[in-house]
Amino acid sequence: MEIRKDGPIRLTGSRAWRTYFGGKLLEQFHGAKTGEDGHFPEEWIASLVAARNAGREELTEGLSMLADRPSVSLKELIESDPAGYLGEEHAAQLGATLGVLVKLIDSAERLAVQVHPDKKKARELFHSEYGKTECWHILGGREIHGEKPCVYLGFRPGVTRSHWKDCFLRQDIEAILQCLHRFEIQEGDTILIEGGVPHAIGAGCFLMEIQEPTDYTIRVERVTPSGYQVADSMCHQGLGFEKMFECFHYENFSEEEARKRWFVPAKLLKEEGKNRRIRLVGYEETPCFCMELMEIKDAMSLKQNVCSAVYVLEGRGKLLLGTGNAMQESAGQEHIWQEKVKQGDQFFLPAGTQEIQWIAEDGSYLKLIQCFGPE
Repeated sequence: MEIRKDGPIRLTGSRAWRTYFGGKLLEQFHGAKTGEDGHFPEEWIASLVAARNAGREELTEGLSMLADRPSVSLKELIESDPAGYLGEEHAAQLGATLGVLVKLIDSAERLAVQVHPDKKKARELFHSEYGKTECWHILGGREIHGEKPCVYLGFRPGVTRSHWKDCFLRQDIEAILQCLHRFEIQEGDTILIEGGVPHAIGAGCFLMEIQEPTDYTIRVERVTPSGYQVADSMCHQGLGFEKMFECFHYENFSEEEARKRWFVPAKLLKEEGKNRRIRLVGYEETPCFCMELMEIKDAMSLKQNVCSAVYVLEGRGKLLLGTGNAMQESAGQEHIWQEKVKQGDQFFLPAGTQEIQWIAEDGSYLKLIQCFGPE
């Protein structure tokens, strides 16, 4: 499979079917004048993982494909030469996986209250080296039925396993929600959700999620807020209704403790002229992944020796591969490769990528998110 390993590889976005409604803001993000909500509220980015949905097992929803070779998935490409695309050390330690999955999510309804296994439980119950610690970076949102966007996260004081199980057996949704902290959110918030911590994205949230690369989701609601009947297997993921309760961490936190533990403050890493690089979540918070924001008013160079994924959140410009000062591009400097970029574009950057340069179009403002796998 002759595809270069020294420069960015453009990918196509892949929408994934989910049990909840949403996606209108995703469609508007990609240029639709209005857009509609439906059962495809997520776009998966640089994904080597297929979505797990009852009745849709034969589909490959969620897998990212190469933009110039739509029949070839990023998964197939990386499996053809893991060391070449991911780097020798990465491939030796993790195999043919990025070790991370990134999504854009737009929820028109509250998601079912859920939990994902931590690494220990994932090995024990799913025979997987990955659990599903995740992190949300809030991009915006909308009011739904007059309510502001919010998230539910972590057990409040006094919640026990027996009480939690009883709420599930009675399907007392109000009691289930009362067990969790509810936080209103705003653009720019970054929230870490460790494996084992119960949570739910509220209605009206538009966010980017970075997570361990699995789709193991334990749901405690058998009917979604919009009335969709959730299959048993989609609740317990094959574990059964008794064993699934082993996936929860039954620690209790006050609201202040929960906010301090899981809301991650942004950290300015670098500022050069009009450009900034900001760490949204890093290895000091979790060994599972790292996510950084690049804000570019004119031009920014990027060098790396590890693989990553980049998503264009805002603006228009150019991406150049080659050496030299990006600001000289307009003076006729030649580059190995260059391509126009715009909001919604996504790229996989192999570990051997040479120096690249992002140049904002005159009057535009490039905003990019770069995501890295495990430490």
